[in-house]
Amino acid sequence: MDKDQGFLKRAGELVAAGCELHAQGWVPATSGNFSARVDDKSIAITVSGRHKGRLTSDDIMLIDYEGQSLDGKKPSAETALHTQIYKHFPNANVVLHPHSPAATAISRKLNSRLVLENYELLKALAGIKTHAIKVGIPIFQNDQDIPRLAEEVAAYIKEYPDLKGYLIAGHGFYTWGETADDALRHVEALEFLFDQELRSLRISAP
Repeated sequence: MDKDQGFLKRAGELVAAGCELHAQGWVPATSGNFSARVDDKSIAITVSGRHKGRLTSDDIMLIDYEGQSLDGKKPSAETALHTQIYKHFPNANVVLHPHSPAATAISRKLNSRLVLENYELLKALAGIKTHAIKVGIPIFQNDQDIPRLAEEVAAYIKEYPDLKGYLIAGHGFYTWGETADDALRHVEALEFLFDQELRSLRISAP
């Protein structure tokens, strides 16, 4: 597969992901951003400010692993949060960042970390074979200084290399997978689990 074919394949996957996530109401307006590893020198990523439910291949661009545009288009402001995932996780080939309702709400309710435990659906996350496990999902404060936020996330990843995803307060979440289907499965599973945690908080509230 040559570079153009590789890019077009990845672009098609991101367009399809946008349609699926928008249909669920998880990327409202122009929120969210997606990317996919093309090869060892380039990454396909959504162009800044595009509606994710109406993406075409023209709304996907190429960047290098330092986040620099390779085709003159403007990448998402959060590009550094994508590139660091590819650098830290060799098996990550697709990164999805939705602004889904439960993720956004739970990230505003808790301070620094959400622990998911004893859910059967945890087995939908790559590498997890049992419900009897604790999965930590860190919550980072939203920051318009993306390089600073990226450094904070990178430090956490180094300490917790089994990370499955993370939340940004009032913003949404990031997760990834070896394939587009894996990443979409992680989004769906995590959003369900965030919703269950949110429901539990409401039930336990005085």
